[in-house]
Amino acid sequence: MAEKVLVCVAWPYANGPLHLGHIAGAYLPADIFARYHRLKGNQVLMVSGSDSHGTPITVQADREGISPRELFERYHRVFLETWQKYGISFDLFTHTDTENHHRVSQDMFLRLLENGYLFRQTQRQFYSEVSRRFLPDRYIEGTCPICGYERARGDQCERCGTLLEATQLIHPRSRIDGSTPVLRETEHYFFNLPAFTEPLLNYLRDKGYWRPNVLTFTLNYIRQGLQPRPITRDLDWGIPVPLEGFEGKVLYVWFEAVIGYLSATIEWAALQGRPEAWKDWWYDPAAKIVYFIGKDNIPFHTIIWPAQLIGTGRLYEEDPSRRFTLPYDVPANEFLNLEGDKFSTSRNWAVWALDAASRYAVDALRYYLTAIMPETQDSEFRWIDFIRHNNEELLSIWGNLVHRVLTFAARHFDGQVPMPGRMEPRDAEVLARVDVSFETVGRLIEGCRFRQALETVMGLAAEVNRYLNEREPWKEIREDRNRAATTLYVAMRAIDSLKIMFAPFLPFSSQRVHEMLGYEGDLVGRLTVRAVAERTREHLVLTYEADPRIRWEPSRLTPGQRLREIRPLFEKIDEGRAEEERARLGQPTA
Repeated sequence: MAEKVLVCVAWPYANGPLHLGHIAGAYLPADIFARYHRLKGNQVLMVSGSDSHGTPITVQADREGISPRELFERYHRVFLETWQKYGISFDLFTHTDTENHHRVSQDMFLRLLENGYLFRQTQRQFYSEVSRRFLPDRYIEGTCPICGYERARGDQCERCGTLLEATQLIHPRSRIDGSTPVLRETEHYFFNLPAFTEPLLNYLRDKGYWRPNVLTFTLNYIRQGLQPRPITRDLDWGIPVPLEGFEGKVLYVWFEAVIGYLSATIEWAALQGRPEAWKDWWYDPAAKIVYFIGKDNIPFHTIIWPAQLIGTGRLYEEDPSRRFTLPYDVPANEFLNLEGDKFSTSRNWAVWALDAASRYAVDALRYYLTAIMPETQDSEFRWIDFIRHNNEELLSIWGNLVHRVLTFAARHFDGQVPMPGRMEPRDAEVLARVDVSFETVGRLIEGCRFRQALETVMGLAAEVNRYLNEREPWKEIREDRNRAATTLYVAMRAIDSLKIMFAPFLPFSSQRVHEMLGYEGDLVGRLTVRAVAERTREHLVLTYEADPRIRWEPSRLTPGQRLREIRPLFEKIDEGRAEEERARLGQPTA
C-alpha cells in the first residue's frame, strides 16, 4: 500500500544566493528522499519556499537602500533558478509573503490565543537612540554567554547553537549603526512553551530511530527547562498581528516561517483544484512528515513547531477528533565546511551554487555533495577531492561501465540489446546481487543514510565492471558469440537497474542512460516556474511533475530493444583546476 510522505525542507532566507553548504545541508538530501519515494509509488509532496520576513531580509535591504520586498523577490527568483539547475524537485516552492501564508499564520496565532497558550507581557527590548527604533534580535550582536563567541546574534549563537534572547548577550551592539542600545519597555504576546514539556516528552518517547545528535540535542534542551518565547515583535515588515492595539507589530519569524510547511501544502492543494487534499498528510496519523534542515534549526522543528501543532490542534477542520500530524523524522544535517574553514558569505569564502553549476556537471556536484554529506558530523568540501571523486569514481567506474558496454553492443550486436544464451551461475549471481540491492539501498534512503546508499550503488557498478573483466566479452565475441551475448545482456540489465538506483542521486545522467538504452520516459521530471494570482498581487512559484511510469524495481530489459546514440556520461576534470578554484575563494565579488 502506498505511503503518504510529506517532505518539508528548510525555508532559506531570501537575502542572498545559495552556496553548496546550503545544497548539501538540506536541499539535496530532501530531493534524494523525495525522488526515491516517488519511484516507489508513494504519495509524495515536497514543499518549501523563500523566507521573506526574517530580519536578515530587512538588514540586507537597509544596507542596499531598497525595500524588503524588492530584496526578497530578487533572491526568490535566484532560488527558483537554482532549484531548476540542480533538479531539486519541489512540488511547490513558494514564499512567506503570500496572502495564503498570512492567513494561515494569523489563524494559527488566533487559535493558540483561543486555546490559552498565548499571554501578554511587557518586556524590555533594545532600542537604538541613534536610529530611533526598536531593534529586532538579529539587529543585535554581542558575546554569547554560553561559549564566548563574540559575534553571536540576538536570537541564536551560530557557534554553539544556543537559542538566546538579545538581552542575554554580553556587550550588545547594533548591527545597523554600531551603537550600544538601551533597554525600553514594549508589550508583546508570548508563547507558553513550558506548558508543552510533558506533551513533547511523550511525543519523543518513540523517536529512537532519529539521528542521535538530533534526539540528544532535543531532549537536553527540554530538560534544561523550556521558557516562554515572544511571538510578536516591533517591526514594520512581516505578518501583522491580527489584534486591535497591536498595530505596528508583526508575528515573530520563528513562529510564522515554520507554518509555511502547512500553508505551502494548502497552497499546493488549491493549485491542484483539490482544496482539501492537504489534509491527506496533515490529518492522517499514518502519514510520514519528514523535515530536512541544518543543525542550527533543530529546536525550531523538534520542539517549537510540534508545540505549535499540539497547541493549535486543528485548523479548517470541523471533526474534533482530528489533530495535526506531528513530525515523523527530522534528519538534521551538521555543517559542511570549505577548504579548512567555515562557509562565510561576508568573506566570500563560499562556492556559490549557480556559479559552480556553470562550470561543472550538476550530477558531478550532486555526487560529491552526497558522498561527503554531513549527516552525523561536520564534513569538508575540498576541490581536489571533488575532482578525484569525479575522475576516479563517476567517470572511471560508472561512466566507463556504461560507455564500454553500450558501445560494444552497438558495434557487435547491431545497436540492439543482445539475446542471451544459457545463464551460468556467475551470470545469475551478478543479476541477483543487483536485484536484491533495491531493497538494501531503499532501506538506507528511507533511513536518510544517503552516503551509504550511494556508496552501495557505486560498489555494485564496480562489481559489474569486475564481472566484465572476468568474462572478457571482447575475447568471447571471437570464440563464442552466444556467450558474449549473454555477458553483454547481463551487464546491460545490471546497468538498467543501476540507472534506477542512481536516479535519486544523479537524475540527469540517469536520464541519459535511460535514453541510450532505448527507453521513453523521464527520470528527471519537469520543473516549471509559474505565476500565481491572489487578490492583491501575484507571486512566482516552482512546481514539479514526475513521470509515473518509471518505478523502483529491477530491470526488465527486453532483448532486441534498440539503443540510441551512445555518448560519454562524464568528462575528466584536470586536477590543476583545484588550485584555480581555491584561488577564487575569499576574493571580492564583481
